[in-house]
Formats: sequence, structure tokens, C-alpha cells
Amino acid sequence: MENQPSKSQILRYTLVFLSILLFFACQTPAPLQAQEYSSQNKKAIKLFTEARSAYREMRYEEARTLLADCLEKDASFVEARSMLAYVNVDEGDYETAELNFKKAIQIDGKQLFPNNNFFLARLILNDGRYKEAKGFFQSYLQSDHQNQQMRNEAKRQVEKIDFAIAAIANPVKFKPINLGPSINSDKAEYFPSLTVDEQTILFTRRLASKSAPEGFNEDFYMAHKKEDQWQNAYNIQKPINTEMNEGAPSLSADGLLLIFTACELYGNYGGNRQGMGSCDLFYSQRKGANWGIPYNLGQTINSRHWETQPSFSSDGKTLYFIRGLRDQRGSMNGNIYVAELTKDLRWTKPVPLGNTINTPYNEESVFIHPDGQTLYFSSDGHPGMGGLDIFISRKDENGKWGEPVNLGYPINTHKNENSLLVASDGRTAYFASDRDEGFGELDLYKFELDEKFAPQKVSYFAGVISNSNTDQPLEAKFELIDLESSKLVVESYSDPVNGEFLMTLPAGKEYALNVSKDGYLFYSENFALEESTALEPVKKNIPLEPIEIGKKIVLKNIFFETDKYQLKGKSKVELNKLIEFLNQNPSLKIKVMGHTDNVGSDAYNKTLSQNRAKSVVNYLAENGIASDRIKSEGYGANQPIADNATPEGRAKNRRTEFQIVSM
Repeated sequence: MENQPSKSQILRYTLVFLSILLFFACQTPAPLQAQEYSSQNKKAIKLFTEARSAYREMRYEEARTLLADCLEKDASFVEARSMLAYVNVDEGDYETAELNFKKAIQIDGKQLFPNNNFFLARLILNDGRYKEAKGFFQSYLQSDHQNQQMRNEAKRQVEKIDFAIAAIANPVKFKPINLGPSINSDKAEYFPSLTVDEQTILFTRRLASKSAPEGFNEDFYMAHKKEDQWQNAYNIQKPINTEMNEGAPSLSADGLLLIFTACELYGNYGGNRQGMGSCDLFYSQRKGANWGIPYNLGQTINSRHWETQPSFSSDGKTLYFIRGLRDQRGSMNGNIYVAELTKDLRWTKPVPLGNTINTPYNEESVFIHPDGQTLYFSSDGHPGMGGLDIFISRKDENGKWGEPVNLGYPINTHKNENSLLVASDGRTAYFASDRDEGFGELDLYKFELDEKFAPQKVSYFAGVISNSNTDQPLEAKFELIDLESSKLVVESYSDPVNGEFLMTLPAGKEYALNVSKDGYLFYSENFALEESTALEPVKKNIPLEPIEIGKKIVLKNIFFETDKYQLKGKSKVELNKLIEFLNQNPSLKIKVMGHTDNVGSDAYNKTLSQNRAKSVVNYLAENGIASDRIKSEGYGANQPIADNATPEGRAKNRRTEFQIVSM
């Protein structure tokens, strides 16, 4: 990948040079204290002093001219040649800077200015010439005059170079494919985001703008798939896109929520688009085809610092993002933070992911896969190829993140790699690159991800929630719960306009699905997804029954041992949902009904069904439901809903229901 460094990265790089130069300009090496400079030419010294003042005031062109005149007076003036290299760096002329650093090192026979070796090595490393860069870092480390902080950094860079050389010798599979003219243009496209069904993509496009201070405006574009082909991308317009910049979007798994970055300390562009200190995170909700007014995520998430690059987990309640803090040198370094949405829809205080993930250097471009267990991010603090590299980390059963693993060469190179997105299928990855075969500037590409970097398999469950009597679409709450642990995996709402919903289904678990809405009976379903099987999407419409006397529903997540009536532990998820429903509707009275298949005698089946229904009623009573509101009855095999001639039919007939008997 060959993503261009951001402005903040360039600024940080320049500030490092500037701070070291000021140290260099104010601290004369011990061997030169008596004569002050390596030159004794008074005219050259006068020009150098003037150039140093101009440089400190960032008058680079004037400083460069003065230094050129200075070196005409004394070509062996090491300080002047070194400062000229720094000026070249700040002007972005890295090729000339390299030449001047090499000349300064050549005339500095006594190694009075070893820092030149360090910064020359950084320049060469930035160009991917690993062995040559390592040589200059080693020369710096062998010198006598060293700054401890720079010495540690030089050692770190040598380790990264050794890692890079080994990675190049063992490349990973990588064949990028351009997403084509429907998505890409002659402009820059980057920071992609996908819905979990991979049918909608949202990304940033950089447009020319005469009114913007930077000369460009970043807007969001969206495209949809039709017969597995991307249709033409379109600008999503107001109220999301404005004359200001919108960047780094994160779509929720169902595409109904958008979280993005905007830097709008001054001004208000609809809703609560005013910032709180620097770049902030904002959100907008989609209803049908229309996006709502964006709002600031609030003071719990946003601060006086720089918040950007959100990634909203498919569980509907976990937000990862980058918070940038300035270090002692004035450089902006980002770390990954995480916050969760509580039941009362408040964000918890964001916390950093910890030292396993975050480093004293820069982390950015975080992405949490829909499996909720696999994290991808960019960093220049872990062993890598030189700049920002992409890493993967996996969460264990205790919720701890594992040691980050570099995705390898040529996914990572000596340049800055970021904006990685991995689709829900775990095989397809997307990224932005300025490759020669592109349509213009940065383009969006996809490639097949090596299996060793693949996340957990994920599918999805989609459909429409409606009123069973009228077919009217409903906005309803849905929850996906791990039956084994009773842990809430996904919580969200269907679209209020068309009733559509979509949720992820990570593999290797058994799940309970509950759908609820005030005034309606709740709906339950269960899914068992094996890790080893190919996951096919589950599509099913859900009709909710209005609360009426006589209406009944099957409790599909009530479980018993074969021929027994003791409740299994994983039944508590459904039973607790029933308790919640009864507490929300305190005037309701229900009858719990047990049913069996036709295997066994009628008397045996009736007794078994009665005992099972009574077990449910006992649990409800033990957990606060008044006994006069609940009763039980067993029907044995007398009320089948499927053919008992098949195993599937018998499984459907073995069921527990409840019915509204009074309101």
C-alpha cells in the first residue's frame, strides 16, 4: 500500500527536525567551544548567524539563500551545510537534503555533528533503502556525542530495518484489484466503510474547493451493489456533507447509523456540528433513504483534544476511535480508545486499549471487524517496515487483546499504510492506494486477505419487522444474546420507516434472538452457527403480534433435557425476557402451555408437558411475578403444529408457549 502521509504526519516529521535543530543551534559540541564554529571565515560566520535567525522564524527561502552565500565563502563550514539540509527538509526537498547531509558528514571528519548521520538515515529509510539507512544509524550509534532519546530511537529503527529486510524475504499473498470507475475517479478516494451484508459502501472523496482554506473539500460518497457489481457512487448531500470537511466515516452494521469526524470549532452547520476543542466525532441516523441532522457525540467522547477515525462495532454499543495528544516535542501522537453505550444510551468514559496495542508513538486508522474479536490498526510504534504499518490483534476469552502481528510485506511497505477495512466474509480487505494503475489520486482497492490474518467467520440476519395484522413496518428493538454466557452480543433497532433490520451472526455460538416493541408480544428465535460450516445469510421477516386476549407465541429458547422437565441454564435468557415483558405490562395475565411430540404414551406426554409448563411458571414466580397472573397447562401431543412423521416436525411440536388470557 502506498497511502500518502497526512498533513499531521508531515507536520510531526518537520517538528522533530526543527526541535533537534534548535538544540543543535544552541548547544555547541565540546571540541568547538573555544572557537565557537568550525569555520574561521568572519563573513561566512556572519551569513550563518543571519541564516539561523531566518530559519528560526521559518523564513526558509531567505535562510537557504544566506546559507548558499555562506558556503561560497567556506565550503567546509559544517554547521552551515547541516542547517541547509534541515532547510531542505522543511521545504520538502528531501533529495537535496540527502545530498547536503552527505556532504556535511563528509567534511565532518571528526564526527563533531553525529546527528547528521541520524537524520540522513531517517531520510533514506523514508525512501525504503533499508541497508543504506542501517549503515548511517550504526555510524550514529558508534559516535561519542549522542542524545539518549535519539540513541534509543536509532536502536529502534535498526530493529525495524532488520524486521523489514526479513519481511521482504518472506512476502505474503497480495494481489490488489481496483474497485473500478463506479467508485474511483480522478480525485482521491479513501477511508472506506461497509455494511455487514457488503451491499453498501461509504467513503471519503476529496474535491477541489476555491472557498476552502486548504483548497479542497472532503465529502462522503455512497454506492450500492446490484448483481454483485458496484453502481455509480453518489454524494450523500446535506445534512451530512457541507462546505466544511467530513472524514473517516464508520457505518453501523445495518447502515442506519453513521459516525464521522469533523473539525468545526467555529460555526454551526445544522444540528450540533459545533466542535468542543479540535476534531470531534459526530453521528447521524438514517430513516428510510434520508440521513438525519448530525449531532456531536458529546463531552464524554469528545474533548479539547483530537478525536477521529471511529470504528463502531457490530454489537451496536462499542465505539473505538483515535484520540490525538501532543507530546513534549509538540508532535501529535494518536492512541486507540474505546467506549461503550450503556442501557440508558449514555457513553462510558473512553479508556485507552492499553500498552499491548498503544505505544508511545502513533496509532491510527482503527477498525474492529464485525466479529467483535479482531482489531486492525496502523502504528509506527510496533516492529514494522519504516512508517505506519497495519497490524492485527485478537481478543481472547478474557477480553484481553493479544500481541499485535504485522500484516507483512508487500501489504506494508516503507511508506504509510492505513485505512484497512476487512469485510464480514473475513476474506476480502479494502484499502486506499495511489498506485500507478489507478484512475487519479488515491483509489480504493480490494484484495484477498491471507488466512492467517482472517477474522472469525461472520454472517448476518436480515428482514423486515411488521404488524402481523396490518403488515405495517415497525421500529422495534432487537437483541442477539449468547445463550451459553447470557451476554448481549447485538442490540439495535429496525428502520422506523421501512422496518428493515440487519445484524451480525458470529460463528461458533448458539444465539437467542428477541424482538420487542411496546404494545406487542415479543418474538423469539434461536440460531446455532458452527465454526466449521460455510455461513449463509439468514433472511426472515418478523411479524409482531399486537397484545390481544387469546394471542400466543412460542418461546423458542426454552430448553429441557430429553424426557425431563428441569430447565436448562440457557433457558434463563428467554425466561428473563418474559419477566421483563410481564413487568412492562403489569395488567396482563398469561397461561404457559407445554407441548410434546407423539413419541410415548398419551398419559406420559401429558404429564411431561404439564411439568415443563409448571417449571416455567415456578421460575416466573420465584423472580417476582405474582402467582395470580400466571398459570400452566400441559397438552401433551394433542395440539401439533407440524407433522410428527419427521424429526424436524417433532422438534417443532416439542415447544413451550404462552397465551394472553386477560388484560
